[in-house]
Amino acid sequence: MKRTILGVVLGAAALAASSAAFAHVDVALGVDLPGAVYAPAQPVYVAPPPAYAPPPVAVAWRGDDGWRARDWREHEWREHERREHQWREREWHDHGRWGY
Repeated sequence: MKRTILGVVLGAAALAASSAAFAHVDVALGVDLPGAVYAPAQPVYVAPPPAYAPPPVAVAWRGDDGWRARDWREHEWREHERREHQWREREWHDHGRWGY
């Protein structure tokens, strides 16, 4: 029994001595210089597309507006041309430009 205790004590002493053999002192000197810093990109969150189709765009259409608008434009154009023709006849006749 004495031998067993002596073996355990010697084994513990050997383990303690081996860990003490690895003990050492480190001295580090750091110099902070500005430079490139790596920073991971922030995640981008995007909303998912809608799960439904948007409603169709309503278009107002009146079947008679097309010919009414054309008729009105033609009426205005003819009235303008008639007035201009009357003005030319009156101006040219009064100033003797017709040559008679």
